[in-house]
Amino acid sequence: MSEKLKKEVWGHFKQTQKVYLATFGENYPRVRPVTLIFYDKNFYIATGMEDAKVKQIKKYPNVEFCLTIKDDKNEGYIRSLGIAKLEKNIEIKQKIMDIIPYIKEFWTQADDPKYALLKIDLKEIEYLKIGEWFAKKIKL
Repeated sequence: MSEKLKKEVWGHFKQTQKVYLATFGENYPRVRPVTLIFYDKNFYIATGMEDAKVKQIKKYPNVEFCLTIKDDKNEGYIRSLGIAKLEKNIEIKQKIMDIIPYIKEFWTQADDPKYALLKIDLKEIEYLKIGEWFAKKIKL
């Protein structure tokens, strides 16, 4: 991906935003809205260790999320395909807790065994620019 295009795509991400995350369950894909955290050029999702998405990701780590982007008149999207894994680094888990206040409403310590932080390593992006008709697929 060119630096210009990467800057444009990454420019759509805020520190937090609602995305739709797809995982694979036993026999079917599962999609749900989640809060995607964009921090230090990495993508994370804070969730409970016992949540279905964590169990599904442990078995099938391939995930996809979709962010809708829009202006006053038109829409576009960023679909991102990647590999999710549990973040084990307590320092990173603590940093995310410190910058995203709502996480502390659920877990008070970064080493809480019920606190899962999923890191998504992106492999491909499909980018439909706002107002355009054709998306670009970009391997990362």
